[in-house]
Amino acid sequence: MDNLLPWFCLKNVPGIGNHLFKRLIDRFGSPYRVFQITTQELLAVEGISNRLAAAILNYKAPQRIRTELDQVHQKGYTVITLTDTSYPLLLREIPDPPPLLYVSGNLAGAKKNIAVVGSRNATAYGISATQKLCADLTAFDITIVSGMALGIDTAAHQGALAGKGKTVAVLGSGFNKIYPAENRGLFSRISEEGAVISEFALDTEPEAHNFPIRNRIISGMSMGTIVVEASRKSGSLITARLAAEQNREVFAVPGSIHSFKSTGTHTLIKQGAKLVENAQDVLEELTVFLEEVPMPAETTANPTAERIALLPPEELALYEILSPYPEHIDTIVRKTNFEPGKLLSLLLQLELKGMVQQLPGKLFAISEPKF
Repeated sequence: MDNLLPWFCLKNVPGIGNHLFKRLIDRFGSPYRVFQITTQELLAVEGISNRLAAAILNYKAPQRIRTELDQVHQKGYTVITLTDTSYPLLLREIPDPPPLLYVSGNLAGAKKNIAVVGSRNATAYGISATQKLCADLTAFDITIVSGMALGIDTAAHQGALAGKGKTVAVLGSGFNKIYPAENRGLFSRISEEGAVISEFALDTEPEAHNFPIRNRIISGMSMGTIVVEASRKSGSLITARLAAEQNREVFAVPGSIHSFKSTGTHTLIKQGAKLVENAQDVLEELTVFLEEVPMPAETTANPTAERIALLPPEELALYEILSPYPEHIDTIVRKTNFEPGKLLSLLLQLELKGMVQQLPGKLFAISEPKF
C-alpha cells in the first residue's frame, strides 16, 4: 500500500482536479516524482500557480489517508491507478479520467465493454428487453457496464450474470455506503463474477452530484452506451451525451410511442443514435473497436413463443390483449368479454406460469416480450 500513498496524497491536494492530475502524470510519470521536483518544474505545467506548487511540495499525508488504505486492505479491495496495466484502456483516453479506482472483484478481461443505462422505474418490457440484450451480448465476450441503480441498471447486470458473462458496476458512492441498499446482494454477486468500481473514498455518501460524475466513467470505459427507457429529463441522457463527447457510439432501444418513459430514447434516435433491436445491431457499429463483427448464432426456438402456443384458448386470448406496459384491471375488463371474477382467475393462471406479472395498484403486464 505504500506505493499508493503518493497517489492518494496528490489526489487530496486542494486545487488538484482530475484534468490537472492527468497533466502532471503525463509530464512526470508518477505522483512520487511530482512530490520530488522543483517549484520551477511544476510551474512549467499549465494550470500550476505558485500557490498550487507550494501546496504540492509542502503537502503532508494526513492520518485519514493511511487509515483509508488500511481499510481497503482489510476488506479485500484493491486500488488501481492511472498507470496500472489493469486500468481500463478506453477510460484512460477521456480528458478527466479518475486517477485511481477502488475495485471489489476483478477487472481483468473487461476490455470490450458496452454501457447499458436507463430508467430506475422501468417497465416489464424495459427490464426483459435489457436482460435479454445483455445476456446475448455477453455471448460475444462483451462486458456489460452499468451503475447498479434500480431498474434498467439492475436488469443489465442481471442479464450479464444470467448469460454467464462479465459485468462491471460503477458506483456513485463509496464501498461502505452501497446504494441502493436493496442491491447489496447484487454488489456481492458482481464482485464474484466481475467487478464493482468507484472513484469515491470508502465512506462517501451517495449524494446527488456524485452520479453525473460517475456517469463519465460508465461511458468512458465503454465502446458505446445503450439507453433503454429514458424520459426527456432522465439522467441516462447525461451518460449518452458524455459518450458522444468521448467519441463513443450511442445506441437506443425503442419503446412504446405511448410511454413517456421512452421519450428520451426516441429523441436520441431522432438525433442519430443507432436503433437497437438485438445484439447484432450493437456489434455492427463497433468495427472500430472489434477486429471483426461476430456472426449471430443460429436461430433457436423461442421459449416464450413455445409457451404461448401451449396456452389454453381463454388464457391465450387474454395474453394477446396484454402488453409489456402495465394496464389497470378495469381497462383490461373493458377490453375483454370476461367477467371480473373469470378475468382475475385467468390472470392468476398466467401469473403462476410466469407470463404475467401483477404490479402495485392492480396493474398487470406481460413478463417478457412476445418475440
